Order: sequence, then C-alpha cells, then structure tokens
Amino acid sequence: MEKLKQIYYRARYHGPFQDWKVNKGNFKGRIVLFLFRIASFVRKNPVLTVLFIWYLALYRIIIEWIFNIEINWHVRAGKSLKLNHGHGSVIEASTVFGNNCTIRHLTTISNKLLPDGTYSLSPRIGNNVDIGVNAIILGDIEIGDNAIIGAGAVVTKSVPPNCVMVGNPARLLKKVYSQHSIN
Repeated sequence: MEKLKQIYYRARYHGPFQDWKVNKGNFKGRIVLFLFRIASFVRKNPVLTVLFIWYLALYRIIIEWIFNIEINWHVRAGKSLKLNHGHGSVIEASTVFGNNCTIRHLTTISNKLLPDGTYSLSPRIGNNVDIGVNAIILGDIEIGDNAIIGAGAVVTKSVPPNCVMVGNPARLLKKVYSQHSIN
C-alpha cells in the first residue's frame, strides 16, 4: 500500500499531472501541459526520443496546429504551471520557469537576435510570477520571484523580485510584497 502511495505522489506532483490542480476548470490548459510534460520527459532520454518520435510529431501537430500554442519541449518548467487560455502563446526552448507561474494568452517568451547575428538565451522566470495577456519577454534576462508582468508589457531588461511591470518598454509600476515576506 505504501508503494502505491509513493507512485501516486510521484505521478501527481512530479509527473505529467503536476499542473492538473492549478488548471482546474481549464480543460485546454490541462491537456496542453499534460502533453508538454510527456514530451519533455521523452526528449530527456535519447532512447525514448527514438522510440517515441511519433509522439513528438503528434505533440507538435496537436499543440501548435490545433491549440495554436508553441511550448518547446526543451522548456524547463517548475511545478504548478498555470496556462490561462494560452491561445497564440510562444515559449522558446531555453526558457526556464520557477514554480507556480501563470501564463495568459498571446504571450511571447523568447530569445532575441544579438548584433553579432547570434541569438541570446531565453528568459529565466522565478517562482510565483504572473504574466499578463499579450506580454512579451525577450532576451537573456531574469524575472524575479513574485513579479507581475502587466498586460501588453514588453520586457527586455531583468526584473527584480516583488515588482509590477507595465508598459512598452516595461517600467516599474510598484513594489509589492507577499504575505510571507512581512513578519
């Protein structure tokens, strides 16, 4: 019985269902992130990549063509990633997400072309970050924990923790503090 509990726990909190609870009532978000977690797992192992190349092709067709969302399977995402609608969103391969992040539709998180013709890395996004509709986050930057990126913001510079960023180009609207940081 204890072994079954461990298997359930791993599947629920570390496997493809780790985003299921935060996307409650959001069928599209659940399906997209479930398929993304499986594709990420398959791509980490060369043997599985060869055996399940058909799944990776199917993933691209379902996610990109049917759901109109591009989440590269190389994206590293923490637990409890929430995808609100997600339609038209693009998340580049080297992007890293912390835990408990929220992404809304029409969001672009990508690298940028450098003056020497190469491409930068993609952003690193901290824990508990909330990204608004139509936000654009570009380049080798870091978004701090508990940050809020407002709707339509264009972020090209690093964002400190506990900030609300708005506008094009993004500017600091205010500093916010979580309940846990004030004692």
